[in-house]
Amino acid sequence: MIEAILIKLALAAAVYFGVLNLAGIHTWVERKQSAVMQDRIGANRATLFGFRMMGLLHPLADVIKLFTKEDFVPPGGNRALHTLAPFLSAFFALATFAAIPIGDTLMIGNRIIDLQVAKIDVALLYIFAMLSMGAYGVVLAGYSSNNNYAFLGGMRAASQVISYEITMGISLIGLVMWYGTLDLQEMVRAQGRYLWGWLPLWGFVVQPVAFFVFVTAALAETKRVPFDMPEGESEIIGYFVEYSGMKFGLFFMTDFIETVLVACLATTFFFGGWQAPYLLADGFHFPWGGGIALAPLAVTLLGIISFTFKVLFFCWLFMAIRWTLPRFRYDQLMRLGWKMLFPISVANVILTGFVLLLIRG
Repeated sequence: MIEAILIKLALAAAVYFGVLNLAGIHTWVERKQSAVMQDRIGANRATLFGFRMMGLLHPLADVIKLFTKEDFVPPGGNRALHTLAPFLSAFFALATFAAIPIGDTLMIGNRIIDLQVAKIDVALLYIFAMLSMGAYGVVLAGYSSNNNYAFLGGMRAASQVISYEITMGISLIGLVMWYGTLDLQEMVRAQGRYLWGWLPLWGFVVQPVAFFVFVTAALAETKRVPFDMPEGESEIIGYFVEYSGMKFGLFFMTDFIETVLVACLATTFFFGGWQAPYLLADGFHFPWGGGIALAPLAVTLLGIISFTFKVLFFCWLFMAIRWTLPRFRYDQLMRLGWKMLFPISVANVILTGFVLLLIRG
């Protein structure tokens, strides 16, 4: 029993170490990728013993700066809720990663370790519960700041999250109908089957419309450009206008954690998770014949590497979208969510039902 707990703790430490470091590096990626896209140099001033390291020291400099800033609570604000809000946002975003499988299984001696921090049979429902709870941090930040602009940002965030969570949830019903499970690990394993012997039955193959709807809705959940109305720097500054120091840093970090989370979810639901094309339990089996035999440990490591590269690709894609599209107006945001994406997601579920009836009937 103690050994099993220690193994889970070690797995959780490895997962969250990777997530937090990737989120931290995102602050550098945002500066450098935007600089490359706009033909600029980007952040390169922070040095250590004369080495600039392409600006990689800037995230560390940011942390030092935020730790040394004054922790300010506005007069008339609710100090307890003002302090609690950023921790709620970060906590629920991080808690969601517990249900995401980063690999299949790892064999150590006679023990089989499932590479998922928490084995949850209804992991999909758990993820939506955690995403919904994260909205409370933003709403409390706006309410507790005693600032009309912060309150307006919190209300914008609440209505935006409610609108797009409905669409995001409906977009995934088609996957549940197709794979017949709410368990993310089993859903990823089901994506290891092949159509016509060579085309992986990943979520994107069986639910292409749901993929585009999900990614759009999930990006709106992150509250980043082009869906950053709750912040709106040129309009209201946002729900964190009265925050400073590491409280602001937690809100800032939560945005990047949610970006990594959306990349992990898109990989898990639509791009096979840890599945690699033609990689089975004993090695590669190619549709044109032949294969490569591999040890179980090598297969597991290749699965983790496959998952990592897919996540990094989506992180790059979301950052490119962030620096390409302009911000929507608020009425455009609501119209897109309720009048376009919502009907499309419902129609996709109905169409999926008809297709499954034809295939399995």
